[in-house]
Amino acid sequence: MKKTGLWALAALTTFATATTFAADLPGKGIKVTPIQSSISEETFQTELVNKALEKLGYDVLPIREVDYNVGYTTLAAGDATFTAVNWTPLHDEMYKAAGGDKVFYREGTYITGAAQGWLIDKKTADKYHITNVAQLKDPKLAKIFDTNGDGKADLTGCTPGWGCEAVLNEQLKAFGLEDTVTNNQGNYAAMIADTITRYKEGKPVFYYTWTPYWVSSIMVPGKDVVWLQVPFSVVPGEKNANTELPNGKNYGFPVSTMRIVANRAWTEKNPAAAKLFAIMKLPLKDINAQNAAMHAGQNSEADINAQTDGWIKAHQEVFDGWIKESLAAAK
Repeated sequence: MKKTGLWALAALTTFATATTFAADLPGKGIKVTPIQSSISEETFQTELVNKALEKLGYDVLPIREVDYNVGYTTLAAGDATFTAVNWTPLHDEMYKAAGGDKVFYREGTYITGAAQGWLIDKKTADKYHITNVAQLKDPKLAKIFDTNGDGKADLTGCTPGWGCEAVLNEQLKAFGLEDTVTNNQGNYAAMIADTITRYKEGKPVFYYTWTPYWVSSIMVPGKDVVWLQVPFSVVPGEKNANTELPNGKNYGFPVSTMRIVANRAWTEKNPAAAKLFAIMKLPLKDINAQNAAMHAGQNSEADINAQTDGWIKAHQEVFDGWIKESLAAAK
């Protein structure tokens, strides 16, 4: 009887300690609204932040999907808490237009080494010695990528509102390509699916894409397709833009980073979450692997949740370190 009583006391003590710890968590009773675009491949990196916030005690609501520009104004107004998909420098104009550093908290870098730009299939590139998008000023070369019979090259562009469409349009104008190239804008997922089908049929393809994204696991740069360089740097709103890489090559877009952006007033009241946003880092290769799994069919909400849990388990020490630092910041 005495032993049973000790066990009961120990269990009660453990429960009380856990309850006290839960009550002491900095996020207790505070709701968080995460936002991202409608690109489902962004969910993994958002969910990883969500799960870390939950460990800090926050009540994380379901992810809201909004266009990027709407997302920044929503965050600025305090109607959402954070986004884990701030592209730098691609979203710089949207970020500034919505209030910039005065209304947003943006510390640290979540993801590095993200690339984007123009690509064509390697077979066509090798056959016609195409290495630079400016070569498509030649109507004969442009016509190779004509998909609708109008004689102009058809570029698989991106969804309006993403920011990349503005860069592509500005570059087409600056490079004198408006008469020979059509920038097709619309539902990117549908357009790139058609582009992949044409590639598999052995037809020339001309498209925009970015990494991390599953497309480059299907049409592999250097093997199946090649990145095209540009004649000079063009970035909307920047007179002295420089997108040239250290090796002298210029693909029209600087190597980008992705950062976590949150409402500044909210982070000032929540130092634990602010610290978390600043220190989290996710390797690009891990996103590529997860995105490839999604494209292979493991793309349900349950699948993405399991993939996120799997990443945490495989990097438990790193994840626990984030939580420890964030809890310390709250004190």
